Amino acid sequence: MGRVSGRVCLVTGAAQGIGRAIGEALVAEGASVCFADLNAEKAAAVAEANRSRAVNGGGVMSAGVDVRERNEVRAMIEAVVERFGRLDVAFNNAGVNKPMNLLDVTEDNWRFIMDVNGLGVLIGMQEAARQMIAQGTGGKIINTASIASRQGFGNVAPYCASKWAVVSLTQSGARDLAKHDITVTGFAPGVVATEMWEAVDRDLMEIGAAERPGQAMEEFSADILRGRVATPGDITGTTTFLASSDSDYMTGQIVMIDGGMALV
Repeated sequence: MGRVSGRVCLVTGAAQGIGRAIGEALVAEGASVCFADLNAEKAAAVAEANRSRAVNGGGVMSAGVDVRERNEVRAMIEAVVERFGRLDVAFNNAGVNKPMNLLDVTEDNWRFIMDVNGLGVLIGMQEAARQMIAQGTGGKIINTASIASRQGFGNVAPYCASKWAVVSLTQSGARDLAKHDITVTGFAPGVVATEMWEAVDRDLMEIGAAERPGQAMEEFSADILRGRVATPGDITGTTTFLASSDSDYMTGQIVMIDGGMALV
């Protein structure tokens, strides 16, 4: 208990799945947390569900945000600072996927995925860093990559490219922001049982890449050394570590949390 007590944390894509689990784990460890998401109503409901769980003086709030829009990201951070006084940790977790066979990938598909997963991370890093620099107290920026940032997979080429971009942004940010005592790290989940995977499963069936529900997850997870897909709770031990002082000497690194699916 209390590994992030007193820290003010922001998590995007926090209305469900990994993002929600990250935020809830931070609340349980004493942080003040903003659950942010494009779906503002759902984010507010998640925040309300966690309000009574806040410990050690932590607080909870929510925000609606489109991470592709700089003005919205800036307004979200301003709201966090107005509520809690500062920003210590920013999780750029919001992400999307829309599988398409490689020869069918369109410019719209590419731009949609790259804008959220790539540009959204860049804007989130920039605006969080500006606030942390203004505070003069350093900070932590943590980006969500993917096993797809280490290996290309069929039917999801734009998603893979976007997550490779997250790795590059993390490394570049770490180098550029070190002088401000800001660390930039990330984590790379493998197959995680979330709403996003359920949507991917349906999409793969629609494009003929899978014949039955659950087939895609079974095939993707066949080589996991731990013998099962992850739950969001399997991810949060690492994410809380990255948000805590225990990781202060880490920067520019991506931590794989894939059960041994890809050994790199």
